Amino acid sequence: MAIAYELKPGERLSEIDLAARLGVSRTPVREALARLVTDGFLEPASRGYVRRPLDVQETLDLYEARLAVERECLRLALDRATPDQLAEAQAFLAGSKSVPPETPVRELVALDEGFHLRMADMARNAELRRLLANLNERIRFVRWLDMEAVGRDSTQREHQALLDALARGDATAAQHCLGEHIALRREQVVDAITRGLARIYMQGEFEPS
Repeated sequence: MAIAYELKPGERLSEIDLAARLGVSRTPVREALARLVTDGFLEPASRGYVRRPLDVQETLDLYEARLAVERECLRLALDRATPDQLAEAQAFLAGSKSVPPETPVRELVALDEGFHLRMADMARNAELRRLLANLNERIRFVRWLDMEAVGRDSTQREHQALLDALARGDATAAQHCLGEHIALRREQVVDAITRGLARIYMQGEFEPS
């Protein structure tokens, strides 16, 4: 609900209302709300919580943080990746390339995240992987919108180039590929957020095509 903006930006939330809405007791709702505050989705407010807004600068900050985490994962992976991990990542990438064009955007983004998490696994640093997983959650809504606009063909080519450079042990090429792949211009963020807000307020729950 938080990731898909079923909880609208600025919407006030209470344990009682959410427990009734979800048909559960207040205890798991309280725990979930506290976790969503920690993970950056909600902010405490008087008599409850509020959904954080869709903010351009915050989104850019999150993408910068993602790039920093992934650069460090890649640096470590260049030294630590095993042949089996590289082969498994190649097989995963080949499988994702065969996915039909009409595959829902949510599934395409999940495949993209799966590829990058495999890069993090090669770094063999559990904390960096955890940070990346959290960042993925916080930018997922914008990623859905971006995938709709850009499509997956360029993403697949960039993944292949990154994996090839990693397999060669070419740190310069690998870091260049990663930077080009993750970089998102401010105009893209503004456009994605504008379209996202239209979806949220005109159609209710976000349903990527």
